[in-house]
Amino acid sequence: MQKYGLSLQDVFLAKHRLQYMTRKTPLIPSPQLSRHTGCNVHLKLENLQETGSFKVRGAVNKLSSLTLEEKTRGVIAFSTGNHGRAVAYVASKMNIRAVICLSSRVPQYRVDVMKSLGAEVIRHGQSQDEAYVRALELEKEEGLAMVNPFDDPDIIAGQGTIALEILEELPEVDTVIVPLSGGGLISGIALAVKIASPNIRVIGVSMDVAPAMYHCIKAGKPIEIEEKDSLADALLGGIGSDNQYTFPIVRDLVDDIILVSEKEIAAGMFYALDTHRLMLEGAGAVGISALISNKISRIGNCTVAVASGGNVDVSLLVKIASERYNARSA
Repeated sequence: MQKYGLSLQDVFLAKHRLQYMTRKTPLIPSPQLSRHTGCNVHLKLENLQETGSFKVRGAVNKLSSLTLEEKTRGVIAFSTGNHGRAVAYVASKMNIRAVICLSSRVPQYRVDVMKSLGAEVIRHGQSQDEAYVRALELEKEEGLAMVNPFDDPDIIAGQGTIALEILEELPEVDTVIVPLSGGGLISGIALAVKIASPNIRVIGVSMDVAPAMYHCIKAGKPIEIEEKDSLADALLGGIGSDNQYTFPIVRDLVDDIILVSEKEIAAGMFYALDTHRLMLEGAGAVGISALISNKISRIGNCTVAVASGGNVDVSLLVKIASERYNARSA
């Protein structure tokens, strides 16, 4: 897999770096999803990371790999929320200046958390791509080190440590369902599991509202996609016209991409809360959404769905739960 710019060794190196600042998250069985699908389903609970999402893995690996000079100057990131929070958290632990560029679409509650962690937050544009443009300007103007949210070997390797944990606990796994946005998470997981066994299926799930990577794969190249509001706001954003890593990895190693509607995302969030007492954001629930809506045609005998994050606005989750409870009792 070295042709993609990183190897399994890089993922193991990331695992070594991560052990002091991240958690080995639980991999729990879901009897309810198992009954619904007719196969053995487990959930990988990345929502239980300190920052509320898997993004902290890539952030730790990237910032740990910086030179002393780069750490002294500081880092710059662009984000739809969880990456910015992870970079802010890790930078605060390592005493590194962090500047985070966000579009106006990023919910305020995500902004407030980043600021509370000491990050300098800059709002720019209506999309992640426009925030990226401003981040590039600041990178040059202030000599900051760029921490890309997905298209970076260190970020990908950090996210790939999730696959190592899955394989260690559940070596018989034959299907992994992964939320898909820019592709950093699914690229790391796909690289690791395909080396373990090419027969393990990797399925990406995105929202049907502006699924950037899905359209890029269909087009055969990175293209610009207009962002639109979604419950899975952490999955918004383009993959970048200069994408070097995640596009070819997703194109070559991901077996299928499934799209779920806003209604199905809400159903997945409610299912996680009602059935497992899990608070998942829309992006973190899309794997469950795909399973309960029967959108995955080939489900293996041993399936893992990655619950990627739980940084949800509580008022939104309460609203969804209230609507679902009322509909059920009507």
